[in-house]
Amino acid sequence: MAELWQRTLKDALTDVDELAERFNIDPQSLTPVVERYPLQISRQVLELIEAPGDPVWRQFIPDPHELAEVGLVDPLGEENLSPVPSVVHRYPDRALFLVSGSCASYCRFCTRKRRVGCAGSSPSFRELREGIDYIAATPQIRDVLFSGGDPLLLPDAILGDLLNRIHQIDHVDIIRIGSRVPLTLPERITPQLCQLLRKFTPLYLNTHFNHPRELTIEAVNACNLLADHGIVLGNQTVLLKGVNDNPAVIQELFFKLLKMRVRPYYLHQMDLVRGGEHFRTSLATGLEIMASLRGPISGLASPHYVIDLPGGKGKVPLLPEAISVQRGATLIRMASGEMVDYPDL
Repeated sequence: MAELWQRTLKDALTDVDELAERFNIDPQSLTPVVERYPLQISRQVLELIEAPGDPVWRQFIPDPHELAEVGLVDPLGEENLSPVPSVVHRYPDRALFLVSGSCASYCRFCTRKRRVGCAGSSPSFRELREGIDYIAATPQIRDVLFSGGDPLLLPDAILGDLLNRIHQIDHVDIIRIGSRVPLTLPERITPQLCQLLRKFTPLYLNTHFNHPRELTIEAVNACNLLADHGIVLGNQTVLLKGVNDNPAVIQELFFKLLKMRVRPYYLHQMDLVRGGEHFRTSLATGLEIMASLRGPISGLASPHYVIDLPGGKGKVPLLPEAISVQRGATLIRMASGEMVDYPDL
């Protein structure tokens, strides 16, 4: 018998006509978008939308702007950094393990929107085994991040088996999981799941909240349950135009996250993903927001403001001294000292 969270997931909105009827919009403008980038919105998220164009709407409702041929299909160069299909190995001691091809709700700004939710996106059993074998054969990998898609959409038995196989590799010291289900499918965070996760300490779970309205009672309860079981929680927020590009919104979000035992970890400059240009903010906006955090809230609630440079060059903390404008071009200084071109707004 399917668990409650699995039954809830099956009830997610996936039909453009239902969406159009609910919000009195024209389905014709959305159909071409959904044909390229799938639509799925959990009922939990759907109920948070108060009006078209609000911060939750912008993140989850398809937009014709997504069809613009601006940006990069694979903005982080992951295809070139995948020794096997289920692993991205960008940093020497860390590896990304792509264990799922779907999410409870599809974010319209997703870095992997080229593949997540699309036909054939879920890794096969063989691809997962190849990923485990690669990690086991690469002793410099000490830290494995389960990602996807959303890893917590896997049933407990499959997730537990994958975690156990990675945990048993001698040189792997830390396991992390990236998941948005505390917001999009809080029913998934069950006592049974938490008991499973605590077997594999040290295990860290990074959530993804972008706006204070997302911190629902259900989301808070889900995070409390995880924290009560000893799971260390962090949050990665993406800076998005019309969603959270405002110092007061970010301050409120980070303070409330800290109160619910979720430490703000990263504030991400949005990746240069194709079809996401309408979400992008300037680097100056991000720096202004970070400056606004100093003083009003605790240092515990002040994350790193980072950019994942195109082409797989990795994350760079963004500080005023790391950014240079020369002849109208924006340059970002990497840790190596190299200056890299970045198409800022």
